[in-house]
Amino acid sequence: MSTPPVLFEHVEKYYGPLHVLKGISGHVDRAEVLAVIGSSGCGKSTLLRCLNRLETINQGRIVVTGIELSQPALTRKQLRDVRSQIGMVFQQFNLFPHLSVLDNLTLAPQQVLNRSKQESQERARFYLEQVGLAEKIDAYPDQLSGGQKQRVAIARSLCMEPQIMLFDEPTSALDPELVGEVLEVMQQLADKGMTMVVVTHEIQFARDVANRVLFLDQGLIVEEGPAREVLTNPQSDRLHTFLRRMRQA
Repeated sequence: MSTPPVLFEHVEKYYGPLHVLKGISGHVDRAEVLAVIGSSGCGKSTLLRCLNRLETINQGRIVVTGIELSQPALTRKQLRDVRSQIGMVFQQFNLFPHLSVLDNLTLAPQQVLNRSKQESQERARFYLEQVGLAEKIDAYPDQLSGGQKQRVAIARSLCMEPQIMLFDEPTSALDPELVGEVLEVMQQLADKGMTMVVVTHEIQFARDVANRVLFLDQGLIVEEGPAREVLTNPQSDRLHTFLRRMRQA
């Protein structure tokens, strides 16, 4: 059986004396959406950052697109190659404020993938159309709403044509009325078969869109399984309490 695009085994992560991830293991299959949920500080964002080697781990093994990110001898080329196959969308949009939307989308494909200016611009137009922002191609970030900025950030990641998309609470910085437009784009990606890992507090989105859910608590995987089943009928008291609090929020 082939290795899944994302595999993590017995992952330990410390920040000084703080034990953030405590030997957790899991995987993401091709074209699967994995939702990672849990209270703030449980380790879910740290896990996501480890999957892109924005953070290194203290122990365990992480393999993404066939490259072991946890190996000490990982070369710059290997890291660059694997990162070119992973799109990451953060809580904050991280757009370059001095660049237009078009330039934000074409910078990395030209500099990292050595795409021509024409090809990069064609891809940018295509993906802006996909996220419903074709008319904003010449706008600057300060001329966009929060939801539009996040959709531009998603389009920017897609311009790199990644195999995997990582989302770190992409709606947490948005006003409530703007959340839906970002979640709609993410649902469209899922429908098209994009492999996705989504750290989120949007429980309904996790239930309706994710294939599986992973519930983290204090650095441990407390419960995991099919999203609708786990979120409708939690087996652990801790997840039951977490979901009740989320409904009341």
